[in-house]
Amino acid sequence: MTDLPHRAHALDVITFGEAMLLLVADRPGPLEDAAFFHKRTAGAETNVAIGLARLGLHVGWASRLGTDSMGRYLLAAMRKEGIDCSHVVCDAAQKTGFQFKGKVLGGGDPEVEYHRKGSAASHMDVDDIDRDWLLSARHLHATGVFAAISDTTLPAAREAMVLMRAAGRSVSFDPNLRPTLWPTPERMREAINELATHADWVLPGLEEGRFLTGQAGAEGIARFYRARGARLVVVKLGAEGAYFDSDTAGCGHVPGFAVAEVVDTVGAGDGFAVGVISALLDGLGVPEAVRRGAWIGARAVQVLGDSEGLPTRAELLAAGL
Repeated sequence: MTDLPHRAHALDVITFGEAMLLLVADRPGPLEDAAFFHKRTAGAETNVAIGLARLGLHVGWASRLGTDSMGRYLLAAMRKEGIDCSHVVCDAAQKTGFQFKGKVLGGGDPEVEYHRKGSAASHMDVDDIDRDWLLSARHLHATGVFAAISDTTLPAAREAMVLMRAAGRSVSFDPNLRPTLWPTPERMREAINELATHADWVLPGLEEGRFLTGQAGAEGIARFYRARGARLVVVKLGAEGAYFDSDTAGCGHVPGFAVAEVVDTVGAGDGFAVGVISALLDGLGVPEAVRRGAWIGARAVQVLGDSEGLPTRAELLAAGL
């Protein structure tokens, strides 16, 4: 593995999505009992963008923010990570989304409260896609979150995926289900599975894969998406690691990494995506990519924020990954 990925394109990866201000409680218990909060960044796509940028990839992020203090904070944070924010629109007439997150001890999912309805990012549509800029990248990472936040972001997500795949670029897709953002579970299943047909690499979790496909096991979930055109499916199994099914490496299982203490499970799937995407773009094989994903996912659950556990390239090299 080289220290930095080869860059034949202006950008290595582009992603579209909503960034939100994250306010994490400083103590366990109900959110209403917390007196102080730590300020962080949040957003499935931005977590992945940050993780890939820390590994030395040239990453572009497209979004909309308000010009309020939250939007200014998020834009500055993304720029500090070295991310190309040239296609982030700051609109004084719109507001930036934010969320509260509880603190948990001993693992488990924290309480999360979203305030994103009508946010600036929810107003994005197909007109926010700059085709030339998009095609300057060799890879697009998409998730089901951006597609779900409004009626206009779903066609935008689909159009970006279609354009990239038609141009011969690679596309990864994490279903990242958010049931509260969809009108019905059936509509969520239909839309997510349709988007997955436009992806080369599909990265579902086991439980969401069961819901989306009706299959009980990782093997059946993988076959479902492979039959619909995916070249690689990686089913995340939490502490048990991941199962993969691919064109190049066949099928297999990669064990998880031991974790001394689970602090916060939010962002683990995004960390996993960072590992898989970066390794494949580095030219590594599928088992090695899945192993890197499992390692970064394990790091992510050991810290409080969504992106604090994402490693640098130096840390990755030190771990032999």
